[in-house]
Amino acid sequence: MKTTSYILTAFAALSLVACDSKKENLREDNLENKADRAEDKADAVRDNTENAADRLEEKADAVRDADPGLNSSTTEGAADLTEDKADALRRSGEGTADNLEEAADDIREQK
Repeated sequence: MKTTSYILTAFAALSLVACDSKKENLREDNLENKADRAEDKADAVRDNTENAADRLEEKADAVRDADPGLNSSTTEGAADLTEDKADALRRSGEGTADNLEEAADDIREQK
């Protein structure tokens, strides 16, 4: 009888420890939502910088297409600079998005 009593007490204690309180569940939900928002922001940064970089590359192509051939080296240089800006923008956007995703991971680890 005594053994059964100990087993039931231990089982009840484990059951209580395993259950999260409503407050703890709310805290975890808030952290998850915050992490999700950070990931959404990372996706938006990637999309926006990719679109902006694409527009710069289109501008570089338009500069090349508009060149009548008289100043080809100057035109090519201007187009190359514009493409370099597009590449730098992509790298910057990726870095920012990566940082946001790392922040989201850190937030999730707080749970």
